[in-house]
Amino acid sequence: MELKIAHKIKGSPEEVYRALTNPFTIQLWTDAPVTMEEKAGTEFSILGGNITGRNIEFIPNQMIRQVWYFDGSESEVLIKIFPDKSNTRIIVEQSGIPEDAYENILEGWKESYLGPLTDFFEA
Repeated sequence: MELKIAHKIKGSPEEVYRALTNPFTIQLWTDAPVTMEEKAGTEFSILGGNITGRNIEFIPNQMIRQVWYFDGSESEVLIKIFPDKSNTRIIVEQSGIPEDAYENILEGWKESYLGPLTDFFEA
């Protein structure tokens, strides 16, 4: 299965990209241990290991492509970053989601990822 989420954040594309790729900044908005390097082919871990995977491609301030690991499966994640007036719009696309995991993954995006990221920029 696939999901697509559009979300607006009060920050510039540069700030949002940095919040998604810089390990120090990721740790600030997740309040959890993180391992991240903005380099294709590297492994990452965020939310204290609840999300792990491999970085595939980065286009600074525009796009992040990753493979996320879960339950012995892989899922491709694409995060597109666009300016939207004085805000930033991000489009999250995730493919390869097992049908029985779809609702949990969708809730995870909203509650554990996009929610805290939005709160970080509104604090």
